[in-house]
Parts: sequence; C-alpha cells; structure tokens
Amino acid sequence: MAESNSNAGQNQSPAAPATPPAQPRRSRRIWGWLLLACVLGAIGLLLVWHGRQPTQTAKTRSAAAPPVQITTEVVKKGDIGVYVNALGAVTPVKTVLIKSRVDGQLMTVYYTEGQMVREGDALAEIDPRPFQAQLLQAEGQLARDQSLLDNAKLDFQRYEIAVRSNAVPKQQLDTQAATVRQYEGSVKLDQGQVDAARLNVVYAHITAPISGRIGLRLVDPGNIVHATDVNPLAVITQLQPITIEFSVAEDYLPQIERQVRAGQTLAVEALDRSQQSLLATGMLQTVDNQIDTNTGTVRLRALFQNEDNALFPNQFVNARLLVSTQTNVTVVPVSAVQRNAQGPFVYLVQSNHTVTIRTVSVGPSNGNIQAVQGVEPGELIAADNFNRLQEGTRVQPAEAAEPRRSNPSNNVAVGSAGGP
Repeated sequence: MAESNSNAGQNQSPAAPATPPAQPRRSRRIWGWLLLACVLGAIGLLLVWHGRQPTQTAKTRSAAAPPVQITTEVVKKGDIGVYVNALGAVTPVKTVLIKSRVDGQLMTVYYTEGQMVREGDALAEIDPRPFQAQLLQAEGQLARDQSLLDNAKLDFQRYEIAVRSNAVPKQQLDTQAATVRQYEGSVKLDQGQVDAARLNVVYAHITAPISGRIGLRLVDPGNIVHATDVNPLAVITQLQPITIEFSVAEDYLPQIERQVRAGQTLAVEALDRSQQSLLATGMLQTVDNQIDTNTGTVRLRALFQNEDNALFPNQFVNARLLVSTQTNVTVVPVSAVQRNAQGPFVYLVQSNHTVTIRTVSVGPSNGNIQAVQGVEPGELIAADNFNRLQEGTRVQPAEAAEPRRSNPSNNVAVGSAGGP
C-alpha cells in the first residue's frame, strides 16, 4: 500500500506557475499607442510645413521677379473699309480663236508662241497663189463685160438719134436699152467676183484681230487648212484690261445695289491665294441679272487695267469688294486682341507699369487692324509676350515698332462670300 502511494507520488505532475498580473502589459500597450500618435502628429506637422514653404517661396519669388519686357501700341481712331471676300477667277475680256477663212496650205507662221501681239500684226500666211489667179480671172471677165457695156451704150445713143429721124423703128431702140441693162448686170456680177477674189487674197494673210497674248501654235507650216476646221491655228487672249468674276451671297446684294444705284464706284482688290499679297486693284463693272438658286449667290464682274500683267487668264484669286467704310472708329492691332472664356480682351498698361485685363467687343478686322469697343484712344496696350502676362503683372514697355502690314490696304475685311 505504501509502495503504491509512492508510485502515485512519482507520477503526479508539478504544479503550473502563477499568471503574471495584467496591469503592466496594459500600460506598455497604452504607451505604444501614445508613441505612434506622437510620430503621426510629427509627420503631419512636417507635411504642413513643407506645403506652406513653396507658396511662400513663390510669393517671394513673384515679388522679386523683374518686369516683363513688352512692346506697346497706342489705341487710335481711324477709318475701316467693310469688305466682302470671295473666291474669283480671272477672265479675259476677249478671247479669239484664230482660224483660216480660206482653204489652202499654211506656208509661214510669223509669231512666236507666248508673244504679245498688237491688232493688225501678221500671224500666218496661207498660199495666196490660187486666190491671186482667181482674182486675175475675175478682173479679166470684168474688163471684157465692161467693154461690151460701153459698146452697147454707144449703140443705144446712135439708135436714139436714128429714132428721132425715123431711120430705125423704136422697137430696136428698146431692144438696145435692154442689152445695155444686161451688160450692166454682167459688170456688177464681175465686180463682185473681183471683190471676192481680192478678199480671199487678203484672207490668205492672217493678222491679229485683237491685241493680246498668243498661245501655243496648234498647226505647223506645211499643213493644209480649211475654213471648216474645228481646231484653230492659235488662240489670242486679251490681258489689258482683264476682268475677275466672283460670286457673293445674296444677302450682300441689297447693300451692293444701293451703292451702285447711288453712282458709287466700288473698289475691288485681287489678292493671291494666301491673301498676303495685293495683285491688282480694279472696280466693280457689273452685277449679273439673276441669283443662282442652287448656291444662293450672285455673280459679279470687276474690271482691272492689269498694266503689269499680274493677273493671268483663268487664275484663281481672292477678290475683296469694298461695300462701305466705317469712319472714326477705335482700332488696335489684331495681334493685341486675346481671347479667354469670357471673350476677347486686351492687356491695358496702367500708369504704375502693371497690366490689367480689359474686356472688349470686336468689329471688322483684317490681317493687321481690328475695330474694337471697350478701350479709349490714347490708352496703351500690350502687343506681345502674352504668355508671360496676367492680371497685375509688372511690365517694362518698349518703344512701339512699326506696324507690320500683311495687306497694302489699311481697310479691313468682314465676312466671306463664296470663298475660303
């Protein structure tokens, strides 16, 4: 029994250690959270400090920045023409197809391709010998019939004397009078044949019917030409004066007609394709008699003297028709007018050498001048360096440069009709 108790004592496990108190562990946890909060607070303060630092630096830098160098323009008063723009084509006043009026062999060509010729200049010659022979025959026939007529008239005079003395019957006198009239008809017929043959000789020498520029030669010497040929020998185009035909929207027609009825001469400018160079200046010649219902436009024709041959037939140009002139309006350079979400504006230079944004309303404009409302003549506005300007920017005005003109005219164009 004692032995069994001893074994039981040996098999019994040792007792578990006692649990430590919970208070120290809870304290360490609280101190950890407090430490984390302090770290996060320090990080937040650091971020706020860094966020304020660039703003203060920018303000300091802005206050210390040098003024922006700009070119200035003075707002002025002036006159502006109101134009209608259109795409036009140069059309010659006269174009002549040179054709032969007789049949024959083309012997000689006297002109050079592309040459400027004057009315009456010799161009070509067709073999005149057949026509000269016909003329000779007609002249011989005329001489023969003229002699017969003269003899018949003498016989008629003799018969008149004989009838008065009752030497011959009156019937014979009447017959002789009819013979005289018959020969007179033959002489007229012969004279017509002579004139026709002489005209054919003239037609064999082809001359320029108008002054202008002759084109490429279409028939070479040695070929047989006919009056019924479809293809001409050459083409002459008149260059001085010359016209431009263009179309404008029917909405402009009342304004144009009002000026025409008042006896006003409407100026028309011809510009190149880029609308940068003035080719010629002319005047409105005529307005077509009807409106094209398909396009809602009306055709106009302007006349140009073209003394320097700047306009070429079938050339495409930009036509600008002056329909009215606005006088004593406020004008500024087009480049000075900027735009934002609120609309067009200019940078007005103030007396303290800072700029302020001044909203304006714009009117007619062209490549270099803009009519505006919202600024007064004499005020100074910025003309360049707009990407560096904003409200309140300090500036250093420079001396104004000469205005650059993209157009020889000081007038401006408004709207576009039938053109790009």
